[in-house]
Amino acid sequence: MELDAHLNQSSFRHHLPLLNRLLIMYLSCGFIENAHQLFDRMPIKDLNSWAAMIFAYVDEEKYEEAIHLFIKMQHIYQYHCNEGILKFPVSWIVVCILQACVSTMNLEFGRQIHGWLMKAGYSNDLFLSSTLVSFYGKLGCLEGADFVFDQTSGRNTVVWTAYIANYCKEERFDEVIGVFKEMGREGVKKNSFTFSSVLKACGKLRDDGYCGRQVHANTIKLGVNLKSYVQCGLVDMYGKFGLVRDARRVFEMNGVKKNAACWNAMLNAYIQHGCCIEAVKLECQVFLC
Repeated sequence: MELDAHLNQSSFRHHLPLLNRLLIMYLSCGFIENAHQLFDRMPIKDLNSWAAMIFAYVDEEKYEEAIHLFIKMQHIYQYHCNEGILKFPVSWIVVCILQACVSTMNLEFGRQIHGWLMKAGYSNDLFLSSTLVSFYGKLGCLEGADFVFDQTSGRNTVVWTAYIANYCKEERFDEVIGVFKEMGREGVKKNSFTFSSVLKACGKLRDDGYCGRQVHANTIKLGVNLKSYVQCGLVDMYGKFGLVRDARRVFEMNGVKKNAACWNAMLNAYIQHGCCIEAVKLECQVFLC
């Protein structure tokens, strides 16, 4: 603060990199108001200046402030842009703003950002595509998610997984399995998050665990069956069908390297199917661990 005050009162020419470092110093220390004061009096700002403030507001859950600052940044950059379309590497800034839109339930502004990204030529950015699919899904707008997904070429694991998670969230479990199979036909690699959503859907199907067993075999083939998200999903899925022995077999495969969700899934499986003694023994294991 003393350095900032000295620079502000002196005739020292303020270089932008130094001002940005001061700005980040304030934000890193949690002095967001001081940072905003410095930001307002900065004679020039670059993308890093705006990005630091936007990220800080989102991190502090001041979502409306982040959105207003992003709009102001757009206006300023568009004023200096001959084509009237803002073009710069914006991926993670847009991710922050879409997070703010989800937290404020601001679907309309998120749609505006989507339209702006299409005009600015970011349609094939897979990172932004997966973020938009997730954004629309979290706000229950599957039509928007479908549009982004269909318009995205060269879809990767993250895009497919976000798409599957949307259908799972909306409890459209048959569609989850359909998309998962289509993902396999496309030859796209699946990760533990993909299987987590798919196993949740399998647990809701009325097929006595048949689909879940097939997915389990797929996880073993790909070597992800011991990943925490997958293991927890498998235990939960088997538990829902009353296949307690299968759930226990999966539960014990990873030794003590299990998270709280996995312990809870196994405990719920015992309780739901009347295995009270096993449930008490498991509780004792939790305390011993």
